[in-house]
Amino acid sequence: MQGEERLKRLEKTKSLLFEKDLDALFLASYPNVFYLSGLRASLAYLLVTKEKGFLITDSRYFERAKALAHPSLECVLLLGDPYKFLKNFFTSLSLKKIGFEKDKIPCEFKERLRSKFYRLIGLSQPLRDLRMLKTPLEREWIKEAVKITDKIYQDVLHFIDSGKSELEVRGKMIELSFKYGAEGEAFPSIVAFREASAIPHWESSKRKIEGKGPLLIDMGVLYNGYCSDFTRTLYLGKAPSEFKRIYSLVKTAWFKAFEKVKVGLPVSEIDKAVREYFQEKGVLSNFTHSTGHSLGIEIHEYPRIYSGNKKKLSLATPLIEEGMVFTIEPGLYFPGKYGVRLENVVFIEKGEGKIYSEISLDLIEL
Repeated sequence: MQGEERLKRLEKTKSLLFEKDLDALFLASYPNVFYLSGLRASLAYLLVTKEKGFLITDSRYFERAKALAHPSLECVLLLGDPYKFLKNFFTSLSLKKIGFEKDKIPCEFKERLRSKFYRLIGLSQPLRDLRMLKTPLEREWIKEAVKITDKIYQDVLHFIDSGKSELEVRGKMIELSFKYGAEGEAFPSIVAFREASAIPHWESSKRKIEGKGPLLIDMGVLYNGYCSDFTRTLYLGKAPSEFKRIYSLVKTAWFKAFEKVKVGLPVSEIDKAVREYFQEKGVLSNFTHSTGHSLGIEIHEYPRIYSGNKKKLSLATPLIEEGMVFTIEPGLYFPGKYGVRLENVVFIEKGEGKIYSEISLDLIEL
C-alpha cells in the first residue's frame, strides 16, 4: 500500500515538470525526499525526470534505499565528492533545466552545483500543494500519533509530583512514546511551569515543579514518519478565579475557531474568529502567535492558520479542503505570570473538521 501511494506521489510530481517547463526536479530536503521515496537518511537526494525518479544516497543508506526501489524509482549509489557526482550525473542525463528547492538548499550548495551544461531554476516549496492534502493513509498515521499522544498525556498526569523537574517530565514522555509504539518526539516537548508557561516556546529545563501553579505541556510524537501536536494547560493545586477566567477565554476561543472549520472557507477565517473574540474581551495583545498550522511529515507545514495584516492578505489564502490536517491552538500569555494554550489536531473529512483526541479541553486541577 505504501509503495502504491508513493508511486502516485511520484507521478503527480512529474506533472510539475510540464507545468514549470523543466527537464527535472532536484530535491535535497529530508521531508520531500522521504515523502516521495520513504527513505530516512541524513544524506539523500531525489531527482525526478519526466521518465522516472532517481534516489541518490551513499553507502550508509544504499541497502535501505534499494528496498524502496520500484520500476519508476531507481536507486543510485553516490561515490566520492557529492557535488562532483551530482553534476556528472545531471550531465549524463542530458538535462538542461533543473528545478531545485530554493527555500531549502543553502547558497553554497547551489553555487557548487552550477554548470555550463544545465541551468538551475529555483522553486519555493515545489511540493507544497501536493503535501497539503493528506491521503487516507497519511491521515491514519497521524490519527495513530494522536492516539499515542493521548495515552502519554494520561499517563504523565500520574507521574507529575512535587520535586520533579520539567526535564524529568519530558523524559517520561519520551519513554512512554517508545512504549506506545511511536518513533520518538515530533519536536522537543515543552514542559513549562508557572511563569515559564508565558513563553510560548519555552525550553524545558531543570527547574523543579514544586508547589502550586499552572503547568503547560506541549508535545507530539512521530508515527511512521508523521507528527502529532497537542497542548494542555493544567493547574497544580486549586486554580484562582483569575486563572480560571483566562482559561475559559482560551477554551471558548478554541471552539469559536473550530466553528469556522468548513470546506470552502479561507483558513484565515479560523484565525480571524479567535482574534475578534480576544479583541472583544480586551486580551488580543496577549495572543502572540498564529492560531495554528498544518502538519504531517514536518510539525509545521503549509498552510499557516493566520489571518495576517489585512493589507497583505491576498486572494492566495488557501481555502479549507478535504484532506487537510492542521492544529488549532489559541493561547494567552502574561509575561512574568503565566500562559494558557490549548491545542488539538483537526482533520478535514466529509466537509468538516474532525477531532480524534479524546482528552477534554476542560481545566484539570491536580
